[in-house]
Amino acid sequence: MAELAKLGWYRESRLSSLSGDGRLFLWYQSASISFGWVPMDYERVVYLKSEIQRIGEETLRELKELDRQDALQELKVKVLGKKGSLTALLRQMGGLSPEERPMMGQVVNDMRSCLEKAWEERGVELDILALQKRLTTERIDITLPGTCVSRGHHHPLTQVIEEIEDIFLGMGFQIAEGPEIETDYYNFEALNLPKEHPAREMQDSFYITEEILLRTQTSPVQIRTMERLYPALPVKIIAPGKVYRNDDDATHSPMFHQVEGLVVDRGIRMSDLKGILLNFSRQMFGESREIRLRPSFFPFTEPSAEVDVSCMLCGGAGCRLCKGSGWIEILGSGMVHPRVLEMGGYNPQDVTGFAFGMGVERIAMLKFGIEDMRLLFDNDLRFLQQF
Repeated sequence: MAELAKLGWYRESRLSSLSGDGRLFLWYQSASISFGWVPMDYERVVYLKSEIQRIGEETLRELKELDRQDALQELKVKVLGKKGSLTALLRQMGGLSPEERPMMGQVVNDMRSCLEKAWEERGVELDILALQKRLTTERIDITLPGTCVSRGHHHPLTQVIEEIEDIFLGMGFQIAEGPEIETDYYNFEALNLPKEHPAREMQDSFYITEEILLRTQTSPVQIRTMERLYPALPVKIIAPGKVYRNDDDATHSPMFHQVEGLVVDRGIRMSDLKGILLNFSRQMFGESREIRLRPSFFPFTEPSAEVDVSCMLCGGAGCRLCKGSGWIEILGSGMVHPRVLEMGGYNPQDVTGFAFGMGVERIAMLKFGIEDMRLLFDNDLRFLQQF
């Protein structure tokens, strides 16, 4: 109890004297103040001093036994709080005489200062102990070999879409987007497919209402772009995105991706279309590739053509991939129908244009040698990690 001894009143030595009328006087001196000879209520003062001493001894003993900061705070509230034991003694001093009150108040304050210092020192000790414990329990052995974290990569479809975009951006195209939930007008009528047109039967569509459906191609973006840009020229865009049709087998999916292209300007010819698609095919499948255009029919182009690319496996000699023909179909194309130009706001007497559209899944299957489209959507890491 060295802390208490420093207060100056811990030892039992006293100097007392009796006055002429028989009252007891005590000489009191603490470490910080001296009162001299004052009249005392001896029993009350002795009691208060003994209680203060007892509280100090018990508190210091408990402080040394504590091992947590929260327990340290709880003990502080118990002793020095509003309802603490030392605070309760201060309330009992109300019954002392005016001469006794300052002396005992100083005794209590000395004790409070002593205990607060002890609390601060013990708090620092507990912080050091806690840090040492953490350093021991959370220690990392940096000599052990690290655990490699595998890096992810883009899905093969994303890779193909980005490659297609890069190729056409390099040829001066811009990327345009549109809503996946489309109106019947933009999905069919504005593309020269009016109500009851037989070509609508080629696409088993997902209708939400009679006039709202999930788009079956990204061609509506062409109409929306022409409406937005009119009368500016040239219009030169590609429109990548998801489309939806009620179809599901090894080569079809109810949701798949398309990239459509549109060029509108003065003097656009079929040879321009062939040159653009030849450049695309060679960048996508190899510099030795050739293309051919076969006559076909699409309501929104006239004339229309299917585009084939020479087989990248056999080089045109004929194999299992190209079914012996030497050619593989990759997309549809044609010159924009005059009525479609009119629906977009342009005069077909002043401008012409061409359009094309390809399924991204088909391009990916040809590029990576995938035989079943459903593998692209199964999310099997054993398959995806190959790309």
